[in-house]
Amino acid sequence: MQPTTLLTDIEGTTSSISFVKDVLFPYARAKLPAFVRAHGQEPEVRRWLDAVAIDISASACQDAVIVETLQGWIDEDRKHTALKALQGMVWDAGYRDGDFTAPLYPDVAPALRAWHAAGHPLAVYSSGSVPAQKLLFAHTDAGDLVPLLSAFFDTEVGGKREAGSYRAIAARLGTAPGAILFLSDVVAELDAARDAGLRTVLVDRCQDYPQPRTGDAANGHARAESFADIAVD
Repeated sequence: MQPTTLLTDIEGTTSSISFVKDVLFPYARAKLPAFVRAHGQEPEVRRWLDAVAIDISASACQDAVIVETLQGWIDEDRKHTALKALQGMVWDAGYRDGDFTAPLYPDVAPALRAWHAAGHPLAVYSSGSVPAQKLLFAHTDAGDLVPLLSAFFDTEVGGKREAGSYRAIAARLGTAPGAILFLSDVVAELDAARDAGLRTVLVDRCQDYPQPRTGDAANGHARAESFADIAVD
């Protein structure tokens, strides 16, 4: 019998929604102009800047225009692959320079360590890019947790509200869908995971959701206010 694999979201699940909204996004917005001036001709950075230029139908536009576009996308919380990649590069510098660490809910690191020690594989599925996910878990206020995590998935595998994404994740993990327990604060994501055969828990953090989501609001998903409340078979 396969041990249960824990697949977790990040925002609103392991970390407060406010960290990304109030710390990471403003940091990237403020640092992008200087970052592009310093690194804009490096191949990996240039690749993504050119992708933005093509996307806005301005293949020869100035980098300043591209940066303004990216800043606008940050303000809109747009899910764009080039933006995610460039944000990740800026955040990498911020983490390494010690400008911030990633705060986790206090119950998260102990639970991840306990589940890992008990032989449960741990994986992450978030709308943030895989490099950004790894940066966050490598620089948490509870230390480097990347060694605990066996796989990372972002929206390149598919949208988080699409059942096919979760089937693809199960296939990549080599795990039966029913042996995966998906943890998220978003009911629509849990619905998609359940449709794909995964087990689900609605992580209902009072810090992010002051009105508890019980009864119909949980749409039949098991509910926990803390990772400490989650029973793993």
